Amino acid sequence: MSQPFDYNNHPAIASLSEMVKLRYAARELTGFPRVQARQMMAGGHRSRFRGRGMDFDEVRIYQPGDDVRSIDWRVTAKTQTPHTKIFREERERPVLVVCDLRGPMFFGSQRLKSVVACEISAALAWAGLNANDRVGGLVFGTRHQAEVKSRRSHHAVLQFIHQLQDFSQQLLEPAPDQFSLAHILEEARRFALPGTTVFIVSDFHDFSPACERQLFELARHCNLNFCHVFDAIETELPAPALYAVSDGDQQTLLNTGDSTLRAEFEQAFVTRSQMLKRFSQQLSAGLLPFNTADSAMAVLAQAYGKRRKGRRS
Repeated sequence: MSQPFDYNNHPAIASLSEMVKLRYAARELTGFPRVQARQMMAGGHRSRFRGRGMDFDEVRIYQPGDDVRSIDWRVTAKTQTPHTKIFREERERPVLVVCDLRGPMFFGSQRLKSVVACEISAALAWAGLNANDRVGGLVFGTRHQAEVKSRRSHHAVLQFIHQLQDFSQQLLEPAPDQFSLAHILEEARRFALPGTTVFIVSDFHDFSPACERQLFELARHCNLNFCHVFDAIETELPAPALYAVSDGDQQTLLNTGDSTLRAEFEQAFVTRSQMLKRFSQQLSAGLLPFNTADSAMAVLAQAYGKRRKGRRS
């Protein structure tokens, strides 16, 4: 009798149990991005707007037009001058995690980029929920996409995590990609509400001018963050030799001893990385590099952990 397939222990599939466990590690990301949100709903992030809210800010001398209900009678009695309380409003900042699980993500010398991307996405979702934000997600595979609407709910995060595992499992069956990165960003624009903090988790292998146009539009109303997932082999080819390589359909020999090929290969990665860095600076977007050989949580902890202060992502 055949044994049931164990999805949680397959190295090529993101583990559901491990992604659920990340909810505890995500609690350490106490510096999760604090940005001014444009939503008028109550939330867990302070805005620059002042008025009647939940968080006391300061006391100042009463000015014509101030709400008389906010007069601080104790200070007024002591100073014999009317003073009013000023409150800092709390605004909601939804979090949207966009995870790229297309064919090129099914690659890795130690761990697959797709598995690492799922772990990053799950950790960000949990961190958003811990910050009392509404959390949603978009997952893109080779042929399908899934949407999880933003909610302040464990069920929303769990639904997102299940989609991550399903889409990582689908990569076991090679298929031509039907989505471009530009299409993914266009869908993110359609899905993200103004004031949303958007995380794009991808290897950005097909970054193009069409992507730039979509990102400029997205950055007008949202706070952007790029999570660049890459493998060490993408930065430098393995030791000189003849290697059999395949894309799932065709197979060929790769001569890594060719010095010209090595130089062009390494320069291609450097060019893409520099382009992402330059573009993130233009958009005032966050940029986090994730090597598949490293712990995804270690990178996130460095960016958003307790010792990280004053960082605007």
